[in-house]
Amino acid sequence: MKTLTISRKSYTIRTYLAARFVLQRRSFAAFISGTYDKMKSWWNVGCALLLGLFVAGCNNGATVVASAADLATPATLTPVLRGGDKIKVTVFGEDKLSGEYEIDPGGFVSLPLAGTIPAAGLTKSQLESELAKKFKGDYLKNPKVTVDVSSFRPFYVLGEVQKPGEYPYKSGLNVLSAIAVAGGQTYRASNDSVLIQRDGESELKKFPLNTGVAVYPGDLIRLPERYF
Repeated sequence: MKTLTISRKSYTIRTYLAARFVLQRRSFAAFISGTYDKMKSWWNVGCALLLGLFVAGCNNGATVVASAADLATPATLTPVLRGGDKIKVTVFGEDKLSGEYEIDPGGFVSLPLAGTIPAAGLTKSQLESELAKKFKGDYLKNPKVTVDVSSFRPFYVLGEVQKPGEYPYKSGLNVLSAIAVAGGQTYRASNDSVLIQRDGESELKKFPLNTGVAVYPGDLIRLPERYF
């Protein structure tokens, strides 16, 4: 009797465990089947959130308040040349030397006779003087050189604007006109401040949102969300 009782108990336990295992598998399968569409929807939402975090991370540099020197920079200041800018060089009476050229990513420009010279960090008038020095010699006694910018590198607008993206630069831009180019503010946008990362700098600086803040080629403008 004792052996039979133990055997029945063992059989009952094994039967209970087997039935429990089957029920668990069926419940799990039903859960997967019933929530697949929801899981797919949440997956799409999650991907969108991760993309947003990735974009934000690309601009996750330090943010500091703009200094008095930054605020004193006039909006009419002539932008200096940088890599990616396209220039038109005219040498009076020398059609073979005149033409359109692009400043390379390293900041240099190559022209016939003048060779390769540094252009990044110079204004148009400064580059004209440098080219005149290079052209002057046995071939050209008194070269007259003019430099015009065919196109500056673009600027970028991100954050709480209607159409974030890349836009061609035009002289005289300020933060309000740049935001207008990007379709204007969203209803969540800050009304008193804007973040700007100047070309060549690694940090975002906080500026007041007014027409006195200039925008330059290569600037990254980020309009933050307001909290109240």
